[in-house]
Amino acid sequence: MYATERSPLRILHIDSSARPGLSGRDRHGSHSRRLGERLIRRWSSARPQDEVVYRDVGLTPPSHVDAEWIAAAFSPPGRRSNEQRARLAESDRLVAELMAADLVVVGAPMYNFGMPAPLKAWLDNIVRVGVTFGFDRARAGEPYWPMLPPGKRLVILGARGDYGYDPGGRQADVNFVEAGLKAPLAYIGLRDTDSIAVEFDEFADERLARSIAIAESRVDALVDRLVADLEECVPV
Repeated sequence: MYATERSPLRILHIDSSARPGLSGRDRHGSHSRRLGERLIRRWSSARPQDEVVYRDVGLTPPSHVDAEWIAAAFSPPGRRSNEQRARLAESDRLVAELMAADLVVVGAPMYNFGMPAPLKAWLDNIVRVGVTFGFDRARAGEPYWPMLPPGKRLVILGARGDYGYDPGGRQADVNFVEAGLKAPLAYIGLRDTDSIAVEFDEFADERLARSIAIAESRVDALVDRLVADLEECVPV
């Protein structure tokens, strides 16, 4: 992110949990939504001039990529039919939100070791050849290159039923949430990433309470650090 203390930023906040409420407030509420709400609330308190664009793919999922989408996306823009342009309209909106964002905050709970299907649908809609990444088979060296504007940062806020999914943990090798987001987003140019997650949800005991408290503390510290960097006019 590149800004001064006074210049506004745009935050894209995405939730993907199938649970509509917040844990600690609503029955069966979402931990990832809870962390995201806390981050945005703390950020907006520190920097009220910044704009927050919110998209709830968990409750309003994007369309999945299908044969018509692929045909439209891989057709030269000038040759697309009206039907093809209409098929890509949703993807165009999602890409535009990402392009305009300085900070991307993604609530990404773990479902069966991976991300929720609606979040994968969002991801598939924004990884677009000629739009968010370039490809030229005749290009010397690497034929692919990222097309996102530089200076963006990604924050992944997760929730897991079990524990030990962070690097070095007992189940780190089957954590496909962070890896599944970081790899394609880095591919299109979003490489600066922080991730925080709640664990022990299925245990519902003091370990869960402790994990929530730690995650919330880490969210607060991350916001404070990023805001302090902005106030010092330092690229982060």
